[in-house]
Formats: sequence, C-alpha cells, structure tokens
Amino acid sequence: MLKIAYSDIFKYSVPEKHRFPMQKYTMIPERLLSEGTITQDNFFAPRRLSEAEILTTHTSEYWHKLKTQTLPRKEARAIGFEMTPELVERGRYIAHATYECALYAQQYGVAMNVAGGTHHAFADHGEGFCVLNDVCIASNLLLMRKQASQILIVDLDVHQGNGNASIMQHEPRVFVFSMHGAKNYPFRKQVSDLDIELANDTGDAVYLQVLQDNLPRLIEDVDPDMIFYQSAVDVLATDKLGKLGLTKAGCMARDEYVLEQAKAAGIPVAIVMGGGYSESIEDVVEAHCNTFRAAQQIYFNKTVAG
Repeated sequence: MLKIAYSDIFKYSVPEKHRFPMQKYTMIPERLLSEGTITQDNFFAPRRLSEAEILTTHTSEYWHKLKTQTLPRKEARAIGFEMTPELVERGRYIAHATYECALYAQQYGVAMNVAGGTHHAFADHGEGFCVLNDVCIASNLLLMRKQASQILIVDLDVHQGNGNASIMQHEPRVFVFSMHGAKNYPFRKQVSDLDIELANDTGDAVYLQVLQDNLPRLIEDVDPDMIFYQSAVDVLATDKLGKLGLTKAGCMARDEYVLEQAKAAGIPVAIVMGGGYSESIEDVVEAHCNTFRAAQQIYFNKTVAG
C-alpha cells in the first residue's frame, strides 16, 4: 500500500505577500481522494520530532533560538517566514514524516510526504522557506539507528539543495545529487557530491536525457539502500521562481523515470514534494498529483485518473 504522510499541521497560514501556494498542502490530498487515486487508508499521521532527533543534524544554538523564539530578525528574514512557535512545530512534524516515510518505503518500496524537501536549511541556520532540514534529519536517523547504510539523495528541485550539500559534506554514507537551474537561487551554491547545473529554459528532452545519463550510473556506483527523492515541480516553465522550461508531461516523465529506476534496482524511495510556485495553483497541484499517480501505477499497478 502507498503510505502518505499528511497532517493538518502541514497547512500553515502565511501572509499574502509570500508568492507561493501554501494551499497546495490541502488541495493535493483533496484531489487525490476525489479522483480515487488514493483513499483515507493511504494516509498516516506523522509523529513529532524530538529535540534529540533535531540535534542529530542541527546545532544546539540554532535549535535554542528556534525553541525560544529568539532568532534574530536578520536570520528570520533569510528564512522568509514570520517566526512563530507554530512554524517550528510544523517543521518538527514534517521532518519526522520524512523519516517515517523512509521506514514505510522499506516495507512497501515507496512512501510519500505531502510536504517536506526543506533542503535550504543548514545545520546552524535556515534559508529559503526552510527551517529544519527534513531529508538530512531522516538520513542521520536512519544511519544512527542502523536502518540504512548508504543513502542517495536525488534532488530535482529547480534550486540547489545547498543545505543538504553543507550538512552532508563530510558524511560519506550520504551521496547528494542535485540537478538544478544554474542561474536560480541560491546564487552562492554549495558543493554537492554531484551538481548538474542546467541552462535557463532547459526543456523536457534535454532535461530527461541528462537525468538518464546520470541516475543509473549513480545508483550503480553509490549502491544505496535508501533513496530520498525531492520531486519538486518548480522545474515547470510556468514557475515564477524557476528558470527551467519543463511541461507537466515532462515533469511526470521525470518522476516515472526516477521511480522506475529505483524499483528496478530494488531500492526503497521516500518522496518529498519540494517547491512549486507557478502563477496558477492548478499547475502546481496537478504536477504534484502526477507524482502520486506515478507511484501508484509503478509500484501498485493501480490505474488512476488525472
């Protein structure tokens, strides 16, 4: 069964000035349910990340500032949200959801978080709407608890996962692969294990060819026993914050390829959503829903609408 992490706490209210559709966290599950792609049985409510689990990845100083709501204004501005206790609580549930997805993926082959992909959070600070780094926390928990021995992060967000690269730079058991827009935020990139920078307006054919030229080799060379896949839809040509040129069909073909490669290799994959900032919320939600549809079709032979 496809297990999907979802909680009402994912639906965090932000001021209208923020130019991205937080309402997708409500709309994605609603659409998948209404079309019959999933049922309520697919959902699980994640638990809350403990302080000890946070400190496997983030510094005690940074966590103290988050916990006590004493983050300096400049640091809060870099994150982009108004700093509130509710925002920090949201991050704790989202990050633990990604870890739980990894455990479910080991059981079922794949599992998905309706949220997650907060790859701009560093050990000692947050950036780019990211407070706690869910994939890095989940990776560290798996390694610490001997639930995985080698992890591959496949980050296909239009923005480089600079937090992932920084946190995992000295961890040989985690290989960070980021394929992103060369001229997109962050403008000061970190160094991942493999960074592939793409020119503005890169379309479906070139994008998919680059992915096909690299992912199978990485799976063979890294030989992971867990994959975290950031399936962001800010690669779409309609995205306001991205500079690539994919169609929704190309974005779905990307998802299908990643999942087919992981399944063929027998490697569990935990999927997080990452970004999506198109002018039309319909483009964002439909592209994200395609990822869930692909997982149902590839892993569970479930024919779905869409």
